[in-house]
Amino acid sequence: MAAKYVYFFGEGKAEGKGDMKNLLGGKGANLAEMTSIGLPVPPGFTMTTEVCTEFYKNNRKYPEGLKEEVDQNLEKVEALMGKRFGDSKNPLLVSVRSGARASMPGMMDTVLNLGLNDLTVQGMIELSGDPRFAYDSYRRFIQMYSNVVMGMDGEILEDILEQMKEKRGVHQDTELAAEDLKEMVDLFKNKFKEELGKDFPEDPQEQLWGAIGAVFGSWMNPRAITYRKLNNIPAEWGTAVNIQSMVFGNMGNDCATGVAFTRNPSTGEHLFYGEFLVNAQGEDVVAGIRTPQPIRKERAAVPNTSLEEVMPESYKQLVKIQETLEKHYRDMQDIEFTIETGKLYMLQTRNGKRTASAAIKIAVDMVKEGLITEKEAVLRVEPQQLDQLLHPSLDPTAKRDVIAKGLPASPGAAGGEVVFTADEAEEAARLGLKVILVRVETSPEDIHGMHAAQGILTARGGMTSHAAVVARGMGKCCVAGCSDIKVDYKAQQFTAGGLVIKKGDTITLDGSTGEVMKGAVPTVQTEMTGDFARIMSWVDKFRRLKVRTNADTPHDSAVARKFGAEGIGLCRTEHMFFEGDRIMAVREMILAEDKEGRKRALSKILPMQKEDFLGIFREMKGLPVTIRLLDPPLHEFVPHGEKELDELARIMKVTPQTLKNKVDSLHEFNPMLGHRGCRLGITFPEIYDMQVQAIMEAACELVKEEGFEIVPEIMIPLVGEATELKILRSNAVRVADGVIEEYGVPVTYLIGTMIELPRAALTADEVAKHAQFFSFGTNDLTQTTYGLSRDDAGKFLPYYVEREIFPVDPFVALDQKGVGELVRIGCEKGRQTRPAIKLGICGEHGGEPSSVIFCHKIGLDYVSCSPFRVPIARLAAAHAALLEEQGKL
Repeated sequence: MAAKYVYFFGEGKAEGKGDMKNLLGGKGANLAEMTSIGLPVPPGFTMTTEVCTEFYKNNRKYPEGLKEEVDQNLEKVEALMGKRFGDSKNPLLVSVRSGARASMPGMMDTVLNLGLNDLTVQGMIELSGDPRFAYDSYRRFIQMYSNVVMGMDGEILEDILEQMKEKRGVHQDTELAAEDLKEMVDLFKNKFKEELGKDFPEDPQEQLWGAIGAVFGSWMNPRAITYRKLNNIPAEWGTAVNIQSMVFGNMGNDCATGVAFTRNPSTGEHLFYGEFLVNAQGEDVVAGIRTPQPIRKERAAVPNTSLEEVMPESYKQLVKIQETLEKHYRDMQDIEFTIETGKLYMLQTRNGKRTASAAIKIAVDMVKEGLITEKEAVLRVEPQQLDQLLHPSLDPTAKRDVIAKGLPASPGAAGGEVVFTADEAEEAARLGLKVILVRVETSPEDIHGMHAAQGILTARGGMTSHAAVVARGMGKCCVAGCSDIKVDYKAQQFTAGGLVIKKGDTITLDGSTGEVMKGAVPTVQTEMTGDFARIMSWVDKFRRLKVRTNADTPHDSAVARKFGAEGIGLCRTEHMFFEGDRIMAVREMILAEDKEGRKRALSKILPMQKEDFLGIFREMKGLPVTIRLLDPPLHEFVPHGEKELDELARIMKVTPQTLKNKVDSLHEFNPMLGHRGCRLGITFPEIYDMQVQAIMEAACELVKEEGFEIVPEIMIPLVGEATELKILRSNAVRVADGVIEEYGVPVTYLIGTMIELPRAALTADEVAKHAQFFSFGTNDLTQTTYGLSRDDAGKFLPYYVEREIFPVDPFVALDQKGVGELVRIGCEKGRQTRPAIKLGICGEHGGEPSSVIFCHKIGLDYVSCSPFRVPIARLAAAHAALLEEQGKL
């Protein structure tokens, strides 16, 4: 049987269903579903994502039989609408729109009013009795088609439109008369010929297939590729194409178009929320060309401007439909609608993009309302989204110099230097600068700059404009439709009142209030309370994997504990060595000529290290703490500047030259693979002896004097050979038992190792004979598996990811096939020798959601990550357990 490439929907019947997103894309599946449940959807058909796959596989050629299927379905639409495509007296016009299985707002192309030409425009005038409407639709079609299908710069025809408005002394497109628009059609067509050397296509079939090709082609446009990379959407998924009978929101003042959300996508508040424009088409709302009006009257700044007041019957019908859709999909919906001469049509529904705080509120509220279960609520919040909530917000007590106010389009706080182009934002971010991208309005081409910027400010556009929708999806702070500012790209500045803000000046945005402030405003830390605390309590109920933190100070430990950390998985002792009052003693120890000299210096460091551990153990009372003994090569601690060397020589009572010779002797060509980690402990056992003594004295003191229960976990780094661990374990046991005997209190301790070399993973059965726990150091394990230096790979890794040589940066998300396989082997071999061995990871991957899910899958006991990523790891661990329960892992 021949493959089916086209699925029809119309008049209450559809060949597709809502669960066919992979084949029909999100838009096509939902158009079919809305049709089936009896909502007013203009008839049309969907070309499947398989066509897109074939299109790219066969050098942009369509599969056999597709044209015939399209013709048959177009005839069905004609029959339902009582119109004919290309007919000069009774023309059918269509829209051609993309629809991937994952929502990609504004990233791919759309063509509206397709089928218009010099003959059919006359038919539209006869049918509507309104030449203004017909020529408005025609000029829109030429603008869109020229840009989307023929690749002409959109600014060229936009300039002609602006010149016409200036000539007629009007501000809005809607104020232009029919004659103006008719003249503009001729100007557009002449400019088209001048730019492209050929006439604008008049044949509707040529127009149709040109648009279909452009929409499939837009799957590989730069902005779509960028968006897919940012959101981990595979290129092989492809897009569907939806061809649908046009309905017109631009036929007059009883027509409108709008975008709405069944709940507030910024805050999650359970209130119908949206915007519309009278006498307009859908692109006007999302592109931010005109600032739209609110749907509900209580949000209207000016009386009698809301949809509720202007078109009360359509408003009531829309409210009923949005309730139906939310109950049907059991999720917050983002809907698009058009009202044509008082009749409401639904053009799209999809699960709405939302901020992290909105996602949490909506999930918790829907559980209370009985719409979803606690498990479903947990799965509704993406782990990565939590990052938005865990960082500081503006200090409410700080002084604010508010210079303008716009719409609070995406919450959060952002401060930085002003830039005016997406490319400048990207370049500044590459240099480590924080910037705010300021635009008149954003377009999908700005996606890379929006990602790079801290926040986005636009002069035009509403709460449902491109800038707002994309910023919310990214978790970026955004203030939109800020009409208080006038942006001047040429002068590289914007004005607010009488104040001029130039490129490079610092401003702060408050995405929750819409305020724009001059200068930087201080921030405060987020509290995990209310709905956030409730959803995290469900998270902890469902996950199996424990979550610890990487923390080197009592402060970091306290922050992590507040975020729900269940212990410390990595405490790096070397960070403590750099403190100002002890670095000299550390240097004295390193540069000492003999063991006795080293011991003298170490005796100065011992009480300092003990104080460090006392502080951390107190913060982590009752929870496990894994302390890694000294890991970096010694040359990292010694001075290299002449002034510092002279000062140290004076303290050590040696000549500067003697000291310089000693420093030079520590030089290594490849220190990452040199004299570091357990190799230091083997050659200078007194260093590790001092550290074990400090750990155990702190633990014994707290048990004896403050009644603590502590199980210190002493971790020996960079083991590659089991014998190294055997020797160092024996030394550690000797020192630890000596301290316990001296204090006369029983303290249980564990000794384990960090698996960060491939050899250690492959011989983990031997290593486990001497280890009570393994912690996989996936930062170094990635370096040693790939043969990559993390510090140097930044020069070419982005290129590798861009060229899809690597699917993602392996230092960001764990390479499951290679590095992950070594972790899995290490776990299996370790458990063969010691079934009760404790297993965890402590690299940066411990807070990256896909890596956490992998750790759950291979049976680790815990992950450890930086304090601010602890809630993210907790949520990812719950997702892993719930997906496993559903058989989806």
